[in-house]
Amino acid sequence: MAIRERLSGNEAVAVAMRQINPDVVPVYPITPSTEIPQYFSSFVANGSVNTEFVAVESEHSAMSAAIGASAAGARVMSATSSQGLALMYEMLNIASGMRLPIVLTCVNRAISAPINIHNDHSDSMGVRDSGFIQLYGETNQEAYDNTIMAIRIAEEIGLPVMNCYDGFITSHSVENIELLEDDVVEKFVGKYNPKHYLLNPDEYVSMGPLDLQNYFFEHRKQIADAIIKAKDVILKVSQEFEKISGRHYDLFEKYNLDDAEVALVVLNSTAGTAKTVVDKLREEGIKAGLLKPRVFIPFPHKEFTQAVKGVKALAVMDKADSLNGMSGPMYQAVAAALIKNNVMLPVSNYIYGLGGRDVKSEDIELVFNNLMYGIKNQTGLTDTIYLGVRE
Repeated sequence: MAIRERLSGNEAVAVAMRQINPDVVPVYPITPSTEIPQYFSSFVANGSVNTEFVAVESEHSAMSAAIGASAAGARVMSATSSQGLALMYEMLNIASGMRLPIVLTCVNRAISAPINIHNDHSDSMGVRDSGFIQLYGETNQEAYDNTIMAIRIAEEIGLPVMNCYDGFITSHSVENIELLEDDVVEKFVGKYNPKHYLLNPDEYVSMGPLDLQNYFFEHRKQIADAIIKAKDVILKVSQEFEKISGRHYDLFEKYNLDDAEVALVVLNSTAGTAKTVVDKLREEGIKAGLLKPRVFIPFPHKEFTQAVKGVKALAVMDKADSLNGMSGPMYQAVAAALIKNNVMLPVSNYIYGLGGRDVKSEDIELVFNNLMYGIKNQTGLTDTIYLGVRE
């Protein structure tokens, strides 16, 4: 039976971690993810879990300790944000390269400089090629649910998973959510039985060896293949999670998209505001729609293309800038998916909300209005637009 609670996003994730009861949690605090280890440490202190909680001296050390523990055969989780994730960067590639199923919660926050503690997606988007599967969540409920599913996904595919949600907007806001019972979560995640690990007395293995021209290429290709296969694992785990929770998760969420003529692609908490705008425009007779990616890595290019191919114009809203002089990171994935699947439709790119700049319903309505103007006047594509920036 579901348990009704009022929790912040960070507290909900910490509760999910308690229910999972990982073997090792190495962490270093950074705003706005600090509450996760803070809450979880209380569970360690009061005996609710038997986790080895390791307070390290930096985020680089946190991921290093996570790698060592996971290589030894432990179930491992951690959390970070922003510069902390950036400091982990060297070790992220090692975690995926060694095929270690570590679950890392990334509470999205702007990357400095200038110093900023508020939300955008520049941290997780900056490591999108690190070999981590990336899940994104709009609400506290999704942050909690994705944490539980992430363990299964990571351990079944043999790759680390990053659970991403918006700093302060989701992490610190309190919402009503439904928790699963402890024994239900325990049964769902099961006992971790690694295939290969350093402390296995029956098998000698080498972790992180020198790997030169003769084999390095093949090993990297194996990671690429695993990323592709992860899509099926994510769907399988999500279907099993629906059976115990009643909550449906797919690779993305479609909102009034099936008959839409104009549509947005947007991640995380902004999708909630966008849904309100879609509802308003629908009442005015405008066929507006929304696609909210849940899985960004691997990007489900075939399914995405199928979902949007009926619209007349599409806008991709990026809460991060690739600083490449062309577009934001999600726009690149969307444009590549459409080309790869031979679907041609006008796609605009909007960079918005950097450093926590507020995005209002009228801002999103402006994006829809621009799409409709482009269709009516056949104006085609525009350069990337920085939405809400003061010139």
